Amino acid sequence: MDEFVSTFTNRLDAKGRVSIPAPFRAVLTVDGFEGLYCCPTLDRQAMDAGGNHFRDIIRASLANFEPFSEDHEYLSTTLIGESEILKYDREGRVVLTDTIRAHAGIDDKVTFVGQGYKFQIWEPERFTAYREEAKNRLRDLRKTLGSGPRLAAGAAE
Repeated sequence: MDEFVSTFTNRLDAKGRVSIPAPFRAVLTVDGFEGLYCCPTLDRQAMDAGGNHFRDIIRASLANFEPFSEDHEYLSTTLIGESEILKYDREGRVVLTDTIRAHAGIDDKVTFVGQGYKFQIWEPERFTAYREEAKNRLRDLRKTLGSGPRLAAGAAE
Protein backbone atom coordinates (compact mmCIF):
# COMPACT_ATOMS: atom_id res chain seq x y z
CA MET A 1 0.00 0.00 0.00
CA ASP A 2 1.42 3.38 -0.94
CA GLU A 3 -1.43 5.62 0.19
CA PHE A 4 -2.88 6.67 3.50
CA VAL A 5 -6.43 5.30 3.59
CA SER A 6 -9.14 4.89 6.20
CA THR A 7 -9.82 6.61 9.52
CA PHE A 8 -8.56 5.60 12.95
CA THR A 9 -9.05 7.05 16.42
CA ASN A 10 -6.47 6.38 19.12
CA ARG A 11 -6.09 7.54 22.70
CA LEU A 12 -3.11 9.49 24.01
CA ASP A 13 -1.30 7.77 26.86
CA ALA A 14 -0.28 9.41 30.15
CA LYS A 15 2.96 10.67 28.56
CA GLY A 16 1.13 12.36 25.68
CA ARG A 17 2.06 9.70 23.15
CA VAL A 18 -0.27 8.31 20.52
CA SER A 19 0.16 5.32 18.24
CA ILE A 20 0.33 6.13 14.55
CA PRO A 21 -1.97 3.58 12.86
CA ALA A 22 0.06 0.59 11.63
CA PRO A 23 -1.14 0.98 8.00
CA PHE A 24 0.05 4.61 8.05
CA ARG A 25 3.45 3.60 9.48
CA ALA A 26 3.74 1.03 6.68
CA VAL A 27 3.23 3.77 4.07
CA LEU A 28 5.84 5.97 5.79
CA THR A 29 8.30 3.06 5.81
CA VAL A 30 7.86 2.44 2.08
CA ASP A 31 8.15 6.21 1.52
CA GLY A 32 11.52 6.15 3.28
CA PHE A 33 10.75 8.96 5.71
CA GLU A 34 11.97 8.30 9.23
CA GLY A 35 9.33 10.08 11.23
CA LEU A 36 6.31 12.18 10.55
CA TYR A 37 6.27 15.56 8.80
CA CYS A 38 3.43 17.70 10.23
CA CYS A 39 2.15 21.17 9.35
CA PRO A 40 -1.09 23.01 10.10
CA THR A 41 -3.89 22.61 7.58
CA LEU A 42 -4.52 25.82 5.70
CA ASP A 43 -8.19 26.21 6.61
CA ARG A 44 -9.07 23.91 9.53
CA GLN A 45 -7.95 23.23 13.07
CA ALA A 46 -6.13 20.04 12.14
CA MET A 47 -2.67 18.97 11.07
CA ASP A 48 -1.54 17.61 7.72
CA ALA A 49 1.04 14.84 8.01
CA GLY A 50 3.03 12.51 5.84
CA GLY A 51 6.50 11.66 4.63
CA ASN A 52 8.74 12.38 1.65
CA HIS A 53 5.93 12.26 -0.92
CA PHE A 54 3.96 14.84 1.07
CA ARG A 55 7.06 17.05 1.35
CA ASP A 56 7.62 16.74 -2.42
CA ILE A 57 4.07 17.94 -3.06
CA ILE A 58 4.65 20.94 -0.79
CA ARG A 59 7.85 21.75 -2.70
CA ALA A 60 6.00 21.43 -6.02
CA SER A 61 3.29 23.78 -4.77
CA LEU A 62 5.89 26.31 -3.71
CA ALA A 63 7.54 26.08 -7.14
CA ASN A 64 4.36 27.60 -8.63
CA PHE A 65 5.25 30.92 -6.98
CA GLU A 66 8.11 33.26 -7.67
CA PRO A 67 10.73 32.93 -4.92
CA PHE A 68 10.53 35.84 -2.46
CA SER A 69 7.05 36.73 -3.67
CA GLU A 70 4.46 37.46 -1.01
CA ASP A 71 2.45 34.33 -1.86
CA HIS A 72 5.57 32.16 -1.69
CA GLU A 73 6.42 33.68 1.68
CA TYR A 74 2.92 33.05 3.05
CA LEU A 75 2.83 29.45 1.87
CA SER A 76 6.37 28.60 2.97
CA THR A 77 5.83 30.22 6.37
CA THR A 78 2.81 28.01 7.00
CA LEU A 79 3.83 24.75 5.33
CA ILE A 80 7.52 24.81 6.25
CA GLY A 81 8.04 27.38 8.98
CA GLU A 82 5.21 26.04 11.15
CA SER A 83 6.00 22.40 10.41
CA GLU A 84 7.39 19.87 12.84
CA ILE A 85 9.10 16.56 12.32
CA LEU A 86 8.03 13.97 14.85
CA LYS A 87 9.96 10.76 15.46
CA TYR A 88 8.10 7.63 16.42
CA ASP A 89 9.40 4.96 18.76
CA ARG A 90 9.65 1.18 18.21
CA GLU A 91 5.98 0.79 19.15
CA GLY A 92 4.95 3.38 16.55
CA ARG A 93 4.09 6.12 19.04
CA VAL A 94 4.79 9.83 18.69
CA VAL A 95 4.60 12.60 21.23
CA LEU A 96 2.30 15.31 19.89
CA THR A 97 3.86 18.65 20.77
CA ASP A 98 1.98 21.30 22.69
CA THR A 99 1.85 23.38 19.49
CA ILE A 100 0.16 20.58 17.54
CA ARG A 101 -2.23 19.77 20.37
CA ALA A 102 -3.19 23.43 20.77
CA HIS A 103 -3.71 24.02 17.04
CA ALA A 104 -5.89 20.92 16.62
CA GLY A 105 -7.60 21.16 20.02
CA ILE A 106 -6.46 17.66 20.94
CA ASP A 107 -6.95 16.50 24.51
CA ASP A 108 -7.05 12.75 25.06
CA LYS A 109 -7.96 11.23 21.66
CA VAL A 110 -6.69 11.67 18.13
CA THR A 111 -8.37 10.85 14.82
CA PHE A 112 -6.12 10.01 11.86
CA VAL A 113 -7.76 10.51 8.46
CA GLY A 114 -6.15 9.07 5.33
CA GLN A 115 -6.15 11.31 2.28
CA GLY A 116 -3.97 9.45 -0.17
CA TYR A 117 -0.60 11.23 -0.33
CA LYS A 118 -1.06 12.59 3.23
CA PHE A 119 -3.20 12.16 6.29
CA GLN A 120 -4.71 14.55 8.77
CA ILE A 121 -4.62 14.60 12.55
CA TRP A 122 -7.85 15.80 14.19
CA GLU A 123 -9.57 16.12 17.52
CA PRO A 124 -12.30 13.47 17.08
CA GLU A 125 -15.38 15.67 17.65
CA ARG A 126 -14.05 18.36 15.32
CA PHE A 127 -13.46 15.70 12.69
CA THR A 128 -17.00 14.34 13.08
CA ALA A 129 -18.39 17.83 12.43
CA TYR A 130 -16.04 18.34 9.47
CA ARG A 131 -16.96 14.94 7.99
CA GLU A 132 -20.66 15.88 8.07
CA GLU A 133 -19.89 19.22 6.44
CA ALA A 134 -17.85 17.44 3.75
CA LYS A 135 -20.65 14.96 3.04
CA ASN A 136 -23.21 17.76 2.77
CA ARG A 137 -20.99 19.72 0.38
CA LEU A 138 -20.42 16.61 -1.70
CA ARG A 139 -24.17 15.98 -1.89
CA ASP A 140 -24.68 19.56 -3.08
CA LEU A 141 -21.88 19.15 -5.63
CA ARG A 142 -23.41 15.92 -6.89
CA LYS A 143 -26.75 17.68 -7.41
CA THR A 144 -25.01 20.43 -9.36
CA LEU A 145 -22.87 18.15 -11.53
CA GLY A 146 -25.15 15.17 -11.77
CA SER A 147 -24.13 11.70 -10.71
CA GLY A 148 -21.64 10.97 -13.46
CA PRO A 149 -19.19 8.09 -13.02
CA ARG A 150 -16.37 10.23 -11.59
CA LEU A 151 -18.42 11.74 -8.76
CA ALA A 152 -20.75 8.81 -8.08
CA ALA A 153 -17.82 6.43 -7.43
CA GLY A 154 -16.43 8.63 -4.66
CA ALA A 155 -19.74 9.61 -3.12
CA ALA A 156 -20.85 6.26 -1.77
CA GLU A 157 -22.39 6.58 1.66
